[in-house]
Amino acid sequence: MMENNIAVGIIGMGSCLPEKIVTNRDLEKTVNTSDEWIVERTGIKERRIADDATATSDIATIAATRALKDAGIPASEIDLIIVATATPDMMFPSTSCIIQKNIQAVNAAAFDLAAGCSGFVYGLVTGSQFIQSGLYKKVLVIGAETLSKILDWQDRNTCVLFGDGAGAALLGQVPAGCGLLGAHLGADGSGGDLLKLPGGGSRLPASTATVNERKHFVHMSGNEVFKFAIKIMGEAALKALEAAGLGSQDVDYLIPHQANLRIIHSAAKRLKIPLDKVMINVDKYGNTSAASIPIALEEAVDHGIIKNGDNVVLVGFGAGLTWAACVIKWCKGEKLIG
Repeated sequence: MMENNIAVGIIGMGSCLPEKIVTNRDLEKTVNTSDEWIVERTGIKERRIADDATATSDIATIAATRALKDAGIPASEIDLIIVATATPDMMFPSTSCIIQKNIQAVNAAAFDLAAGCSGFVYGLVTGSQFIQSGLYKKVLVIGAETLSKILDWQDRNTCVLFGDGAGAALLGQVPAGCGLLGAHLGADGSGGDLLKLPGGGSRLPASTATVNERKHFVHMSGNEVFKFAIKIMGEAALKALEAAGLGSQDVDYLIPHQANLRIIHSAAKRLKIPLDKVMINVDKYGNTSAASIPIALEEAVDHGIIKNGDNVVLVGFGAGLTWAACVIKWCKGEKLIG
């Protein structure tokens, strides 16, 4: 159980998905793959792809603006912006600072967070601590990616998996008993080579050689990542529930990272949660990394699937290797505090 008198929850949400839809049939024209092969192995049917002129901050700014409108909060009241992303606009300044400028959140501190596909939950847990400590009152957490820009479109094992998108959540104080009830974060750096972008950092700065060797694209050992995910998704969710003083039987809805339909089914089975209580939209958007969970969460709320009083579990895994889960007593729209 979160040991603090200040309850922190999500008071506003927003998302943004690029307009362009790329189907599996479209990919068949340029990559040695098929719709049947992709659907059978991943459950993905299509994904959204940003155009050449659109950066991560652009779709993140739209998602942030929508979250503020949803909460009825002006940007000037934001104390901190946390952006979880593996595809920042550039090495520096941070994407969070670019968004701060775009939405005119003049009173907000800002930083980016790198935890791969686990990033949004990492951001929620981190942001909640600032509010629970009394340091801040409003924290904007954004998961945003334009992964299409770092994919090797000649590699059918990776390019078919990912899509672009952004999701934002505004955190604030909520009534006692609501909001974040428990969380679990983890990492295993020994698995870092299984999912990485080798080039462009201080280890392998950009050069003719790194470009020619395709080091600036996503490299993934798919089978090993799959085995890791099958194991860790259920474990992480159970530990978060334990931290909240709850069990699987108390879960009203599960929002898993949308990486692969088989992984999602495995997590639900481990938690003994029926699929009608699991949000699944990987078929429409593919794996949007740090944006995956907030996009799915907002969609579930927007469709009236999640209601006030529900215990909602968010769980994901990603590069690092990392994993993260949290339990939220949903109370958006209730009388807010502060």
